[in-house]
Amino acid sequence: MPVETIHGNTKIRQIEGDVGPLSTVQKILLTTDGSVTTLLEAFCSEKMAISTLLQEIVPADSRQKEILDLPDGGAVNFRVVNIKNARTHEVLLHAVSETPVSRLEPEWQQDLLRADIPIGRILAGHRIEARRELLDIVLVRADGEMSRTFRIPPGEFLLTRTYRIIHRGAPLMNIRETFPLRSFTRNAGVLVKAPARIHLGLIDLHGGLARVDGGMGIALSHPSTIVEARFAARVTVRGGDPEMNRRALESVNAVLAFRGVSAGALITIHQSLPAHSGLGAGTSLALAAARAVTGLYQIDMTPGEIARITGRGGTSGIGTGAFEHGGFLVDGGHYFGKTQEKKEFLPSSSSRGVPPPPVTARHPFPEEWKILLVIPDLLSKVKGRAEMDIFSRYCPVPEDEVGSLCREMLMRILPGIANHDLDLFSQGINEAQNLGFKKVEISLQERIIPDLIQSLRSAGAPCAGMSSFGPAVFAITDSSTAPLERAARETLGGTAASVITTTADNHGAYIRNTD
Repeated sequence: MPVETIHGNTKIRQIEGDVGPLSTVQKILLTTDGSVTTLLEAFCSEKMAISTLLQEIVPADSRQKEILDLPDGGAVNFRVVNIKNARTHEVLLHAVSETPVSRLEPEWQQDLLRADIPIGRILAGHRIEARRELLDIVLVRADGEMSRTFRIPPGEFLLTRTYRIIHRGAPLMNIRETFPLRSFTRNAGVLVKAPARIHLGLIDLHGGLARVDGGMGIALSHPSTIVEARFAARVTVRGGDPEMNRRALESVNAVLAFRGVSAGALITIHQSLPAHSGLGAGTSLALAAARAVTGLYQIDMTPGEIARITGRGGTSGIGTGAFEHGGFLVDGGHYFGKTQEKKEFLPSSSSRGVPPPPVTARHPFPEEWKILLVIPDLLSKVKGRAEMDIFSRYCPVPEDEVGSLCREMLMRILPGIANHDLDLFSQGINEAQNLGFKKVEISLQERIIPDLIQSLRSAGAPCAGMSSFGPAVFAITDSSTAPLERAARETLGGTAASVITTTADNHGAYIRNTD
């Protein structure tokens, strides 16, 4: 089977859709047809050194036979190196190469087995005429080994490219090169990627225990909000629709005014969530824009402080928790009463100045569980005054339903997450759709919303429900989402909708410098 090559710029555009613009240097390193070591020395104005971590000759396995076009197998030189700044010893790039020994001239093999010669210089030194075939460019998370190699936190993004060197019509080497997404920028701006979230429901809108609100939710890896801040004389915002533009502007102005910073910033909204869809667009954007500016001006401020200053989290702490931690989250609500932080039942949009509630439980969401989002394009969306009226009309909710919801959370939902037991988790999630304020939220939707929930369950989804006030509907499964997507589209009929397959984000917002 022939090995497929890719177009580097296409893959880069896809990655930029997930994490925002890459720097020019990063793009060159991912697509170059020349010596990476030489480029690093030019970019850094420093000499590079090679540190060999592993080098051994091994029999070709099935993957190596395919990628190196070795139908009869043979020996492969397997080499793992770090390319370091020779002066500071900082690891700039991690590389793994695989070379069929049978295709090496004796003098090439001697140099390859030495620990201090980069592959690009071996090719140049022996005047080996070769070309590079780019096979893949991907964005991955740092595991423990890569975290230690680059001295970055586990889970940070890495850029990886894989390519083959072709000599005399046959693969001479297969090489994989990796470096952190945060590397090779000039620190002129700050970019923030903030997750969307599913809000599974408010826990206690009865208030009989002198606390109110509380919530459960899941941070999502996609879709996401991507915002960049750069120095400017005054605060301006570009990108996004007028409402998102206004929210970002208000958020940034609030944070700068709170800290007495008179300078400005150019805020670019590279990507935002659909507003009033149930995915937390307002909180995600407000926190991302404000965090980008605090990073730009090196203002030390926690996500909770930013949320309070920008008027987010006054009812639910799930959006703030998703931004800070990711994963599956439970928050503990607010003190409730005439002299307390919450005096009446109100949505977050009408609870400005109320601090976000504490996250009382947080678990990594199982990575093998897939999440299908169906977001119908409906004209009737719950927001503003209508949302306030619903809280006023339907609260307090019955105390016995709050008790039942708490039992589902403690005895099914949380243990299901902790044990990766999808059936147990799903029983709790499905039952929670029929209890408390979530039951109210679904009852006020257009008929297509409960129909979608039911059709997804009938198509095999272990659980399905509505996020926040909708209209986003979700389904969670550990198998293919294709049957669920077909069922959703059949139910939608002629109704336009976005249908997205995603996973949980277990890391929270990603922040990096840009050039």
